[in-house]
Amino acid sequence: MANLTLLNQHIAQKNSALVKLKIPELLKTTANRSFYQAENGDCWRALDFIDQTESIDNIRSLDDAEQAGFALGHFHRLLSDISPLLLHDTLPGFHITPDYLKHYHQILALTIQPKNDYCADFIQRFGFITDDLETAKNQGLLSLRTIHGDPKLNNFLFDKYTHKIVSLIDLDTVKPGLVHYDIGDCLRSCCYRSDPVGFDLASCAVLLKSYLSEAGDFFTEHDYHYLYPAIRLIPFELGLRFYTDYLQGNTYFKVTEPEQNLLRAIDQFQLCASIMTQEVAIKDLISTLT
Repeated sequence: MANLTLLNQHIAQKNSALVKLKIPELLKTTANRSFYQAENGDCWRALDFIDQTESIDNIRSLDDAEQAGFALGHFHRLLSDISPLLLHDTLPGFHITPDYLKHYHQILALTIQPKNDYCADFIQRFGFITDDLETAKNQGLLSLRTIHGDPKLNNFLFDKYTHKIVSLIDLDTVKPGLVHYDIGDCLRSCCYRSDPVGFDLASCAVLLKSYLSEAGDFFTEHDYHYLYPAIRLIPFELGLRFYTDYLQGNTYFKVTEPEQNLLRAIDQFQLCASIMTQEVAIKDLISTLT
């Protein structure tokens, strides 16, 4: 709640003509507080309702991809002048992929669940990529900034009539982090194609170009360099988390059938594989945007 209050205050101080996204405002209680705490300890809050909007689960056109890139880039730009050290880390350990890999190996050693050869082999072959972004951060090549934390497609609100994105919601995950995590996750969500599973390069090109038109001003040479590793890493990370949860007996991600997390993991690893087969094309695309 402190993070959301700070976010609201920071954006409210900006020139309204320059703010192109409506961030849901916290509505005050009658006691002028940002939330209400009941006698039993439960906390309640109210957020400003953004009317005549909708969320979508799948890209309908390249225009949607362009809008997602714009919205995420604009969000990052709005928050680029706020110190991430002022924010609480709402999800300690989130996106620290080497730790997910370490946890996977711990679970693998203990589980009695039959392992899946495809997932186990994929993790064994490509587990080395889990260090990419964290190593760059620890070396000072990538800087902590304020990130959304969960910018999948259905967290963008589209105007029902113009199909323009007007808001980015689900802000409880806003925290200090690498914008590359947000970019990778947004691309993972928006560029996923099924039957067969693959990564859509055309959507990627439109989304990245739109993103950088908003956020490119604060991008460094290293930020550009680590875009491809970020795009490759996030589906691998999610696949790793799904598969680990499957081996643990589905204790974290909600499922409707016992093998749902296994199927989710396979899906994400196939998406990661598709990205890796297009490595040259994706890097060429990024080089045209620098």
